[in-house]
Amino acid sequence: MTTIVLADDHPFVRQGLRAVLQAEKEFQLLGEAENGLDAVRLVERLRPQVLIVDLMMPGLHGLQVTREVSKTGTQVVVLSMQADEPYVLEALRNGAKAYVMKDAPPQELILALREAAAGRRYLSSPLTERAIEIFRKASLEVPIDAYETLSDREREVLQLTAEGLSSTQIAERLFIGARTVETHRINLMRKLGLHNQTEMIRYAVRRGIVR
Repeated sequence: MTTIVLADDHPFVRQGLRAVLQAEKEFQLLGEAENGLDAVRLVERLRPQVLIVDLMMPGLHGLQVTREVSKTGTQVVVLSMQADEPYVLEALRNGAKAYVMKDAPPQELILALREAAAGRRYLSSPLTERAIEIFRKASLEVPIDAYETLSDREREVLQLTAEGLSSTQIAERLFIGARTVETHRINLMRKLGLHNQTEMIRYAVRRGIVR
């Protein structure tokens, strides 16, 4: 039996996915999360074989969730409305085993879960390995993205700051000190070449980290 954690901020989407999973005897849904930070913590606590995660998640973007969860040994299936190759490539770079479109039939998600649980890659039908490989090769010529130099904690602070949380609120959310939050904020702004909170918010929106 494949154990699964589900992360999506829309209750109706989770309800539909829950019904799909519960209809298959080979899957066991261990828990659900409605934001990225809870998704990471739930995976660390429950250690499922697979995490299903949406890309656009509050608290922590789905790509960052994928990056952190992949380090635990849990396989990640990204569920998204974004069919653009850059999104797919970033998901694969961050450790995703499968990428499924939200408008795909349920059977496609089931197949993706089986493949991911077995450690194999699966891409939704509109996507092709050849297209991803072509984009990957082209991307090798692009200069290093400053965002890639940020630590996991700096990425968390960036997103929560962009969502409007104060240093104290971020500290409480991440279980760290407010001074530590400020240190992370200073470091990430230096790495990204940003000078104030307004620029941080604009950067996060442009990059698709927050809506």
